[in-house]
Amino acid sequence: MARPCPTGHHDKHDVYSDSCPCRALLDLLSNKWSALIIGLLEQRGAVRFSELQAQLPGVGAKMLTQTLRRLEAASLVDRTVYAEVPPRVEYTLTDLGISVSEPLGLLRTWVEDNIDRVEALNRDWNT
Repeated sequence: MARPCPTGHHDKHDVYSDSCPCRALLDLLSNKWSALIIGLLEQRGAVRFSELQAQLPGVGAKMLTQTLRRLEAASLVDRTVYAEVPPRVEYTLTDLGISVSEPLGLLRTWVEDNIDRVEALNRDWNT
């Protein structure tokens, strides 16, 4: 499954290798909050922190902050601070973030389409 590194920074990329830096990005993208934040930013464009939190019931401010920081550090999300009183901060997807929004969107759709089936199979398995 290994792929050559297009930048030459590594010999190869192999998400199955425990030493591959791909694992950290896979971990970030497979996090439910990351997948949901990316989906919301894809749908809405520039969004403020409070809007994101309102659209993601169950996420605490600390978790949302940590996830946004990780997405920003991975160059998937841009954070823009406007010099206003009070300060206004908005989050948007970068080009890289837009490029991952499609596969994550397919995953979110698959989950919505199949959750009833999975739950039914789990009930059958547990009886």
